[in-house]
Amino acid sequence: MIARFGSLRAIVDAQSEDLLAVKGVTETTVFALKFMRSLIPLYLQSPLTQSSLTDTPELLEQLWRSRLGHENQEVFEIAHFDAGLRLQHDGIVTHSRGSQDQSAVFPDEVIKQALKLNAYAIAFAHNHPSGDPTPSDQDKLLTRQLVLAATTVNIKVIDHLIISRDRCLSFRKEGLL
Repeated sequence: MIARFGSLRAIVDAQSEDLLAVKGVTETTVFALKFMRSLIPLYLQSPLTQSSLTDTPELLEQLWRSRLGHENQEVFEIAHFDAGLRLQHDGIVTHSRGSQDQSAVFPDEVIKQALKLNAYAIAFAHNHPSGDPTPSDQDKLLTRQLVLAATTVNIKVIDHLIISRDRCLSFRKEGLL
């Protein structure tokens, strides 16, 4: 499988039908690989629920790269944090799934969810299946709208990350937040 796909990551991210085309790969093998793929985000999420995000800020990027980096359609997610900047239990919510280059995000719905979960702070992430994490003008406008909406109800915005398969752009690090 390494010879066919090139890396463990490519194997885990491969489509089931592509895996089954490899000699010796069975439905059970595919199930095991897909199951392993689903465990990776949970494994990375665990430390964020036990310690402050300020102690391990890179974990948020790793977590979202594992959740969104392999997606072929755009997905927008929100992470909810308590006052200690620990990820709340079940604190990551998929807000929307879209097409290859956009997904619908409604700031009022994002804020309603954060208030419902009693979040002290939130962070956003979405992926760019194209592989280029450069923010579009629409990404920048949406981020400003989300920050304004959150600030209005006294919720802090930690970051907005744009994820691609191999890269990540942080609005905070880029001075866009």
